Amino acid sequence: MAITATGTNAALEHTKQKIADTVKDKTALGKDDFMKLLLVELQHQDPTEPMDSEKILTQTSQLATLEAADKTNKSLENLASALNSSQQFTTISAIGKTASLGNSSITYSEGDVSTFEVYFPQDVSKGSLEIKDLAGNTISTIEVEPNKAGVYRFDWDGRLNDGSSAESGIYDVTASYSNPAGEQLTTKFGSYPIESVKFDQGKTYLKVGSNYVPLDKISEVY
Repeated sequence: MAITATGTNAALEHTKQKIADTVKDKTALGKDDFMKLLLVELQHQDPTEPMDSEKILTQTSQLATLEAADKTNKSLENLASALNSSQQFTTISAIGKTASLGNSSITYSEGDVSTFEVYFPQDVSKGSLEIKDLAGNTISTIEVEPNKAGVYRFDWDGRLNDGSSAESGIYDVTASYSNPAGEQLTTKFGSYPIESVKFDQGKTYLKVGSNYVPLDKISEVY
């Protein structure tokens, strides 16, 4: 019995509907779905009016394009994954180096206490912290006790050298000190050794001082 065009169309529509139900969450047909449609069309074509060979070649070409695009997407995903892993290993190699936050300023709120950390690359025989206003004037000095090289925490209650209290604002912190050999050195708030690297939910964090800082907040590593 010959297959009528009406029967062919009905079968084709039924198959399309089944495929659509299977991929209803997709925004477009994939290469496998495209192949199924092509095969269904060939199976249910009207023998008296077979599909045009040019149409078959066109659809086959479209299928090849989908296949190539799918392979390209997978290759790009693999490349992105490899680059991400490479970046992570590169970041790990920064452990032991020094990271700069690109900012040596602290924020002080009137009546409060500002807590910050300063890194001393060498042992300290004696020294002092200078807290300066935006004009570069030293307004408060904090003595630094002899200590081994490392990161130390300081508290500033806003007291100025003249006995008054600082207003709320932004202040710069620098340390001047001498090492056991008598050399005069300086260091400033915002630069710390990188102690470890942490990866969390696709983001990279560096431990500088007692805090983990996002990699994009680091301005320089040396």
